[in-house]
Amino acid sequence: MKIIGYFLLWCLLLAICWPLALLFLVLAPLIWLIALPFRLLGVCVTATFAFIKALLFLPARLLGGGPATT
Repeated sequence: MKIIGYFLLWCLLLAICWPLALLFLVLAPLIWLIALPFRLLGVCVTATFAFIKALLFLPARLLGGGPATT
């Protein structure tokens, strides 16, 4: 459903200002490639913090506490 919305917005941009729409069509994959390492870094940092949290709450869980809720 999200892709359909993006496509409709692009069609609207194409009707209003076609050079800008074509420029977006060319630059969108390049922007995605530039942003990809930062997204992967975000996933790694999130996983690291989740691991540290699980490690810190391990003694409480071993002593009978329930799973940690955020």
